[in-house]
Amino acid sequence: MSDLVRRPGRDAGAGPSVRADETVTDRRLLRGVQARRTIARHAVDVASLEGLEGLSFGRLATDLELSKSGVQTLFGTKENLQLAAVEIAHEVFTEEVVRPAETAPRGTARLRALVEHWIAYAETPLFPGGCFWVANLADFDSRPGPVRDALFRHRGDWLAHLTGELRHAVRSGEISGPDADLAAFQIDAVLCAANTALRLGEGDAVDKVRRVVDALLSPAA
Repeated sequence: MSDLVRRPGRDAGAGPSVRADETVTDRRLLRGVQARRTIARHAVDVASLEGLEGLSFGRLATDLELSKSGVQTLFGTKENLQLAAVEIAHEVFTEEVVRPAETAPRGTARLRALVEHWIAYAETPLFPGGCFWVANLADFDSRPGPVRDALFRHRGDWLAHLTGELRHAVRSGEISGPDADLAAFQIDAVLCAANTALRLGEGDAVDKVRRVVDALLSPAA
């Protein structure tokens, strides 16, 4: 006997099973999720070049050879599309910059690893326009709302990683003196400046980053 669950009141040959219907629905949902992710990932690339305000359903549909109505159905509003792009950008940044650095010992070694992975992220670059956050934070810093909140939350996550490793380095005696919050702010600032310099073709930007970081992480006396 088949293990499929039949609809009440129907025999085995009378129509599709509940499980068959569920399978079709699951496949459609999966395709929808995959399509949404593909579109959001492309939106990240576009937003790194033109900002989140440059996103539109028509632009993404044309780029990916999809129907505009289909793209709009997946996201509903431009704000939802922007939020999806922010979340994908954070996910990719975490996978490429934060997690690889976790293999290094805590403290200055991990800080240096975070900086080196960030440099690779901006220098390669991972996104066509360079750092996604640099490209978009300035556009939303004075515009309250869900997109600003998401951007600033993820920026806070990054600063927390830097601050945590700096505090560990001070507590363990690797370095002495620097205020962890201030030093994290300085490292983030020089990385953002380097992103702009790299986009402008300034070849010595990476060397400047490393020199600043070396000065901040000088060993304890």
